[in-house]
Amino acid sequence: MDAARWDALMRSLDLPLDVATHAALVAAYREPHRHYHTARHIDDCLEKFDTLRDQAAQPDAVELALWFHDAIYDPYKSGNEERSADWAVAFLGGAGASPALAARVRELILATRHEAVAADRDTAILIDVDLSILGADEERYDRFEREVRKEYRWVPRPLFRRERRRILTSFLARERIYATDAFHRRYEEPARANLARAIRALA
Repeated sequence: MDAARWDALMRSLDLPLDVATHAALVAAYREPHRHYHTARHIDDCLEKFDTLRDQAAQPDAVELALWFHDAIYDPYKSGNEERSADWAVAFLGGAGASPALAARVRELILATRHEAVAADRDTAILIDVDLSILGADEERYDRFEREVRKEYRWVPRPLFRRERRRILTSFLARERIYATDAFHRRYEEPARANLARAIRALA
């Protein structure tokens, strides 16, 4: 979560430099209950996004949504995406950004609930970037599963296994996990192998 990158994004969006918001985001992603949804996840998302940036219609909006999409993360509560989106909208409003940009960033963040197929190219890019971990090498994917379990360690084991299996199965049941051609080529096959392996382990 490089400060220079944040500053460059603010300049590109023609917004005032905001050291305080950057510091608040860094602090949020360093909360002790996080194990996967950390600054490392955001850095990885930004790195992956750079490979698709030239395909985005509004690349700055997508990047800002990535910075904020897990800013609020409380495993004990639902609605984290909505509250993360609210923070982004409040930030943009205070910075003097257009209502259209705020609305778009909100839409993009809410898409990370992964409840529906992406309706447009930028949303597809954002979702593919967020889900790129599913197509990681086996060692990294297995660490991801352990990190998620740590975040939900308060959930009884049988309940966690059942709900985790349901979530992973829903991804595996999709015709395509990745909407963009580049990520489909790169991650689709390993993601399906990882998901199938994880589901078997949870059975």
